[in-house]
Amino acid sequence: MKSRNILLAIPAALLAMTAMAAGNHAGGHDGVAEIGKPGVASQVTRTVIVDMTDDMRFHSSKIAVKQGETIRFVAKNSGKVKHEMVLGTLKELKEHDEVMKKNPEMEHADDNMVTVAPGKSGEIIWQFTKAGKVDFACLQPGHYDAGMKGLVTVAASSKIPVQGDGHADHKH
Repeated sequence: MKSRNILLAIPAALLAMTAMAAGNHAGGHDGVAEIGKPGVASQVTRTVIVDMTDDMRFHSSKIAVKQGETIRFVAKNSGKVKHEMVLGTLKELKEHDEVMKKNPEMEHADDNMVTVAPGKSGEIIWQFTKAGKVDFACLQPGHYDAGMKGLVTVAASSKIPVQGDGHADHKH
């Protein structure tokens, strides 16, 4: 009877671990609110192309935006290996990099990140709701350590778009 209970417990434990891993990776990022929120395509104020290359660099690694602005990042992979663009806090990016080293085939499904195959492009639409700095990086194993990172500087603005109407002429 004991061995049967153990055998029944193993699938349940594996299922729980899988759910925890998926939850922490897809939608479980605590720092996302610190860096803004997913943007709405109809409210995009401009497009920024970020070229990712096999020299382990983002070309457009320093980007300036205004608080409240919604940006469409087009992440273009000009290299021959998979790259990605992940927006986050420095702490979160470093922690995520360690997870990626242990799980190199992990795919990303959150709004603040895009994984791009060689020769392809992907996009992130992001609204920067707070002034300050937002880091971004490629977290494919070894890429972050090789220097594939960048910075978005968000300038404070007294004019912040009101949710839903797309106009930037309302003061808060």
